[in-house]
Parts: sequence; C-alpha cells; structure tokens
Amino acid sequence: MPAQDATVPQDPADALAAVAALRRLSDQLEDAAVEQAMRAGWGWPEVAEALGVTRQAVHKKHAKRLIAAGVTLRRRQ
Repeated sequence: MPAQDATVPQDPADALAAVAALRRLSDQLEDAAVEQAMRAGWGWPEVAEALGVTRQAVHKKHAKRLIAAGVTLRRRQ
C-alpha cells in the first residue's frame, strides 16, 4: 500500500473529484492562454512549443474554438 501523502484526500472519491476539478481548471487555463497568445500574433509552432506538443495537436484542439471566438489565425507562409 502506498504511503499516505498529506496533499491527497484520504477518501478516494474526494481524491478523484480533486483530479477531475484540476483537469477542468487546467483545460480552462490552457484555452485562455492559447487564445491570448494567438490574439498577440503567435503562430501554431510557437504555441505548440510552449505547450510541449506538436503543432498539429494544438491546432486540432483549439482551432475551431478560436475561429468561433473571432480570433484571426495566421496562415503558414
């Protein structure tokens, strides 16, 4: 049995609920940061590098939402 960490709730349901809440918060923070970067003129390669993912992955995850939000996306040269 793993050692108990003071930062992990004792009840597994509470621990899993905390993980789910952190994932939602992380997604919200990523969405806001990507939108901010794209509005500031960043391209997909720069955003991808900052997030540690591929350009294709970040484009697939965020492009539709950004277009719907009225963000002008740079095209590849």
